Amino acid sequence: MAVGHARTALVALGAAGAVGVAAGVWGIGIERYLFTVRHQAVRALPAGSRALRILHVSDAHLAPWQRRKQEWMAALVRFEPDLVINTGDNLGHPDGLRGVRRAFDPLRGIPGLYVHGSNDRDAPSARNPFRYFAGPSRRRQRPEALDTGSLDRYLQDELGWICLDNDAASLSAGGLRITAVGTDDAHHDLDRLDVLPARTAALPVADVTLGVTHAPYRRVLDALTDVGADAIFAGHTHGGQVRLPGYGALVANCDLPLAQARGLSTWTHDGRSTALTVSAGLGHSIYAPVRFACRPEASLVTLLPRD
Repeated sequence: MAVGHARTALVALGAAGAVGVAAGVWGIGIERYLFTVRHQAVRALPAGSRALRILHVSDAHLAPWQRRKQEWMAALVRFEPDLVINTGDNLGHPDGLRGVRRAFDPLRGIPGLYVHGSNDRDAPSARNPFRYFAGPSRRRQRPEALDTGSLDRYLQDELGWICLDNDAASLSAGGLRITAVGTDDAHHDLDRLDVLPARTAALPVADVTLGVTHAPYRRVLDALTDVGADAIFAGHTHGGQVRLPGYGALVANCDLPLAQARGLSTWTHDGRSTALTVSAGLGHSIYAPVRFACRPEASLVTLLPRD
């Protein structure tokens, strides 16, 4: 009997090991290259408005050798968006700007908005992935600085996109007047929520107000809801990056409820509700090259007239 139990235990252990190996091969060697487009529709425009097509990209974490990802991103121009919203973490390597250029050059001439994430300023580093279960990751004491200035000059001067770090702006896209309000990276406490009401109020009346942030901490979502955002765009979570089928994200790397770590949901604060779309992102740290049950994605969000 003891021999039978031992054999059964060995078989079970071997099966578990085989499943683990298969999952690792899938997540590292296959799924992280299965780029997809998430299609979402949000009723946020005045009655009678034409639809507004928004391409939402986030968390590309680009390194120069990632040609497959760069080519796939460059081809997103085929969706003919009226507006691009970039919620940060574009760089994944000190030479990542080369990949950023290849990915975004086809979008020249299309209005765009962006905010920074932590990896637009600090180079990635090796981390123990199990530490994410203890709460949001912490900043290293002396991170290697990335060339954020060159990134900004490219996004602003060459693409013409507007930086919304703790700021608000008025722009036109798709025949609509848009108020856009955003925050700097809340994950590293760079958000200045106190300045948003005055900067938003100083802008002309718009057809729609869009909130843009990298890390969707509750305090940020509350503040963007308070200033009248009809829809909020965020990234940072990677959708959990590793999800359990039938359960979902295990971590969000912020205080956002795990059920809202990916996709379209509703955020409510002080009796006002707004649409929240959180991108699972297109990349990963070069030190954690895995995706499981969480394909890398960009989103095509179509804003429609309210009923």
